[in-house]
Amino acid sequence: MNRNTIKNLVFRKILMRVLLIIVAIIMFFPFLWMVSGAFKPSDEVMEYPPRIIPSEVRFENFTELFKEVPFERYMINSFIVAGSITLSSLLFHSMAGYALARLRFPGRRFLFIGILSTMMIPFYSIVIPLFIIIRQVGWYDTYLGLIIPWIPHAFGIFLLRQYYITFPKELVDAAVIDGCSHIGVFFRIALPLSKPILAALGVIFFISNWDRFLWPLLITSSAEMRVVPLGVVQFKGQYVAHWNLVLAGATVACIPTIIIFMMLQNFIVKGVKTTGIKG
Repeated sequence: MNRNTIKNLVFRKILMRVLLIIVAIIMFFPFLWMVSGAFKPSDEVMEYPPRIIPSEVRFENFTELFKEVPFERYMINSFIVAGSITLSSLLFHSMAGYALARLRFPGRRFLFIGILSTMMIPFYSIVIPLFIIIRQVGWYDTYLGLIIPWIPHAFGIFLLRQYYITFPKELVDAAVIDGCSHIGVFFRIALPLSKPILAALGVIFFISNWDRFLWPLLITSSAEMRVVPLGVVQFKGQYVAHWNLVLAGATVACIPTIIIFMMLQNFIVKGVKTTGIKG
């Protein structure tokens, strides 16, 4: 390798790192502005140009957040809803993915295509019939109405099916020879070895359901059943908006998702890398 080639490689690496740093700063600035606004007086939040360091640090914004509304109740509701959906989805999706990948039965491919086709249906086209069904079965303004409709998801089934297709066939054959049934193979071998992909999916499901706004807005009416996004938006009225409290609520709401993401971020990359694209 000659000197010019080495110089070009070094220049490309430096240029790539500079571009990544610039993109990271651009992506991080809204988050920094949110955290900064959570400590500002209300009249400073919408100043232009934006001021990152507040003239007065108001820790009282967070105490007012919990005094004005039962924000701790909203946090508990969000944990119950997002956690229940995540755990239920991981169990049922892994079972469906294993069956589609390893079991041989008539119509298996047709069923898989039908499941994938549901990803092309926008939520807004089914929200009205789904709302009517939830009202008729008596799940309006309940945890069941918030949780049950979001447990099945084609993306999770697809990703787990792709993972179980790459699963070592020798392990399954050895377990079957030892007298293990398909259920035993799944719970004793396949599921314990699926921790990376399950952790990756768990992070995705938890964050997406923690941030869900439209469905909780439609399906709940009492303050006891509200979740965090609905609690944050209460500080923005038709004529008056307390933006410092809105940003304080958004900052508190981000903490659980950041912690979970930081704890499991390695599993996200590892889990996605181990899912092949086999048919």
